[in-house]
Amino acid sequence: MPEPTGGSRSGRKNDPERRDRIIAACLDVIAESGVAGASHRRIAEAAGVPLGSMTYHFDGIDELLHEAFTRFSHTISTRFEERMAAASDLESARAAVVDIILEDVYGDRRELVLSHELFTLAARTPRYRALTTAWMLSSRAALERHFDPDTARVLDALIGGLSIHRALDEEERDPQEVAVAVARITTP
Repeated sequence: MPEPTGGSRSGRKNDPERRDRIIAACLDVIAESGVAGASHRRIAEAAGVPLGSMTYHFDGIDELLHEAFTRFSHTISTRFEERMAAASDLESARAAVVDIILEDVYGDRRELVLSHELFTLAARTPRYRALTTAWMLSSRAALERHFDPDTARVLDALIGGLSIHRALDEEERDPQEVAVAVARITTP
């Protein structure tokens, strides 16, 4: 529900950034405790807002989770698009894919956990599947700037698959393996 611009229901001045802080705190709580640990109380505490703010700004926990994962998926998609847009030839496109994997997917444990929490929800709930579908379409479109659609689909699967391995593998992997895999997939 959109926040009124003139003040709160009680006539007091609103904190204009409160809704955004709640969404950011929701992502932090999910990264730390998973979706299962994301309660209104815990998120309100992390955001530094009164518990009543949760129901003022969101109809329920599902609406908040959806907003948070929408923000997260758009942030990742934008970063992915920027990396691929900056590439000017095949070699720089390959390097951009390697950077996406090593710096964006492997580089941030928080985002790795958030991705997998979203994927788990999407496996069960069509509303969240729509988010991951849009994310995948955006990723493939960015990859298709430099690679044919079939190659883009396989590269996108490589990125997703490596993120699963990164989340679960207890052994440190040689980053050069990623560059070799990307080169193999993108060599005609």
